[in-house]
Amino acid sequence: MSQDLVEAPPQETARGRRMLAPLATIGGLGLATLALHLRDPHESGSWGLCPSAALGFWCPGCGGLRGVNDLTDLRVVDAASSNLVLVLAMPVMIFLLGRWAFDSWSGRVRTPMDHRVNAVLLTLSLTALAAFTVLRNLPAGSWLAP
Repeated sequence: MSQDLVEAPPQETARGRRMLAPLATIGGLGLATLALHLRDPHESGSWGLCPSAALGFWCPGCGGLRGVNDLTDLRVVDAASSNLVLVLAMPVMIFLLGRWAFDSWSGRVRTPMDHRVNAVLLTLSLTALAAFTVLRNLPAGSWLAP
């Protein structure tokens, strides 16, 4: 009985495959950020119409494009005025993307968290987004509106 011997790919080839997804994601986000820097979303209709704003309410993402544009000009206060959640979440998102890229580069595989912890984090995040949406749509919470 003959066995086909398959050589394991060299370390660099395996690393290249592991890095594809994080590099494609980071590259895509970089291109989107560049596009938002070059085409100002503060100009009405420059990126189309927001469906939720057309329906008369601000969703948690409303103002996100303007916020990213403001951040590319290092105007953090203006970005927070457009979408406070985006500005607060940005360091966490950058950290998680960086950790994903580093783990992919080094070949580290993290063990998943307990499902209960994931459920609690998801519930807290969705609750915070729902509260943000309600608060930014109240007349008294208009300072949160984009």
